[in-house]
Formats: sequence, structure tokens, C-alpha cells
Amino acid sequence: MSEKKGHHEGEQLESIEHVLSDSEKFIEKNQKMITNVVLGVIVVVLAFMAYNRYVVEPREVDAQSQLFAGEMLFEKDSFQLAIEGDGNFMGFEYVVDKYGATASGNLAKYYTGISYFKLGDYESAIKYLNKFDAEGQMMPPIKAGAIGDCYVELGDLDKAISNFKKASSYDNSFTAPIYMKKCGVAYEAKGDYAKALDCYNEIKADYPASTEASDIEKYIARASELAK
Repeated sequence: MSEKKGHHEGEQLESIEHVLSDSEKFIEKNQKMITNVVLGVIVVVLAFMAYNRYVVEPREVDAQSQLFAGEMLFEKDSFQLAIEGDGNFMGFEYVVDKYGATASGNLAKYYTGISYFKLGDYESAIKYLNKFDAEGQMMPPIKAGAIGDCYVELGDLDKAISNFKKASSYDNSFTAPIYMKKCGVAYEAKGDYAKALDCYNEIKADYPASTEASDIEKYIARASELAK
């Protein structure tokens, strides 16, 4: 029994040695290729690090500086100057065109969209809001809601409702009732009072502590009466 076991272990060792020998031969035969691959990976990693340090980071700093100047105009309701610039600041559209790939350039897309909305240019507002890459808990519903507001102003209630539904679908107890209520009002404007009532009842049931729920009984009563 022990002889068979010893024989089996010997065969295993020979097999392992054979595999190691083949691996060594492969490495020796392809040493140059392996070295080139490793060097290639190192070069790519170093190039990526250098690009981030010497291109991306400085561009982000420049974009932040430009964005800050635009935000000051935006807060003063100087929306046209915020979009086009005032001689010192180049304008949100410039920041989007030149720094659109940066975080600040992305945020400039949102500011541009809202600025156009405030100026009554709803098509341009939608264009820039759609370009904005919204992240986090607050910005995705706010983006969808803002696009919904644009479509209300354009008279396209179906698209407005679609965006308000999207905005209210995010798991956010602050924004959800806001856009659910807007959705209900849009349904009322369409004459679909039953669906408007559904929206208002959902606010009452799911968001009783929200600001929107404080006067929701009035909306429920109106929609109920009109739905008869």
C-alpha cells in the first residue's frame, strides 16, 4: 500500500516538475514579449496619472474659477449675462464647451438649462438639462422635474407628466411629493381628474409629513368634485 502511495506521489512530483519546466521554457522563449507587455502596462498607467495631474486637474481648477463667477451672476438673476458672459466671465455656455468633461463643466450644463428656463427659452433649457449628468440623491429628481416644468410651459403635458413621474419615482422623501403634486396638477390641466386624484391621495398616504401634504385635502376635494 505504501509502495503504491509512494509511486503515486512520485508521479505527481514528476508532473509538477514537468509543468514548471514548460513554464520556464515559455518564459525564456517569450521573455522579450512579456517584458514589452509589462512595460506597456506601466507606460499606460504613468500616462493616465500624468494626464490627470497635468491636464484634468488644471482644467478642473480653471472650470471651477469660471463657474464661480457665473454662479454670482446667476444668484443676481442676471441669467443672460450668466449664459453669455459679462466681459470678465466668459459665460456658462463657454464653460460647457471648453470644460464640459469636468465636474464643474457638467454643473455648468445645469446652470445653463435653468438660466434658459428663467429667460423663457424652454427648448434650449431642455437641451442643456438633458446634457447634464445628474448624480446623487437630489440632482436626478431635480433635473427630471425641471425638464417637466419646461414641457408644461411648452404645452406638452404628456411629456411633462412623464418627467414628473420620473422625478417622483426617486427614493427621496423631500422631492418625491413635490413632483407628485406637479404631476397631479398636470393631469388636472389635461382633464384627467381621476389620475390627478391618485397623485394627491398618494401624497396624503405616503408623505403625510411633507409640505405638499399640508393642503392636499383641498386638491383632493377639487379633483374628486371634477372627477364626478
